[in-house]
Amino acid sequence: MVSRDGKPYRFDPGALCLELTVTGGPGAFARYEVLHEPADLIAWAGRSRLPDGLDLTVCADELERARTLRDALFLIAADRAHGRPLRAADLDVVNAAAAGPPLVARIAPDGSRGWAPGATGTHLLSTVARDAIDLFTGRYGHRVRECGAHNCHLLFVDTSRPGRRRWCAMEHCGNREKARTHRARHAPTNPNPNPNPNPDPNPNPNP
Repeated sequence: MVSRDGKPYRFDPGALCLELTVTGGPGAFARYEVLHEPADLIAWAGRSRLPDGLDLTVCADELERARTLRDALFLIAADRAHGRPLRAADLDVVNAAAAGPPLVARIAPDGSRGWAPGATGTHLLSTVARDAIDLFTGRYGHRVRECGAHNCHLLFVDTSRPGRRRWCAMEHCGNREKARTHRARHAPTNPNPNPNPNPDPNPNPNP
């Protein structure tokens, strides 16, 4: 990830499905959209936590369905992070994507892991949706969180043993929020609550 001032930092959302949520989002988050053409989804898959070597083909319809799935995952994760009921329409999108055939892994003659040929966007979306179902119904489903910074909405799953992760990245939002709290705590206070240092004892202009 890259901060607003151009500094790169590492953000690990902790799950494949949540990696997709950083590509944009519904409503106001549409301004962060990066999936503009099929090649963008292919590039995202190559940067994701999926093993290397995936030979992927994506069509325009699959790209549109990827954005729809991404938005549903964003809303589900945000609702889970804030303890809100999950909406049936969002769950329907995930379940529909998961019903398709997933990516198929295979073992190569040299013993390495690879992918079956003919992978499509539909296979990719099914794999992402199944990962989401595993996450939201699994042992870490209650640990899906939104970054604790006042102006960051990145979503992640806290898989740490103590379960006390608050920030998208300590070197980014964690440090910024600590500095912000420090400044607020040590800000000088005005002992005189009256904004006018020389108040007129007789404000009536016509005594």
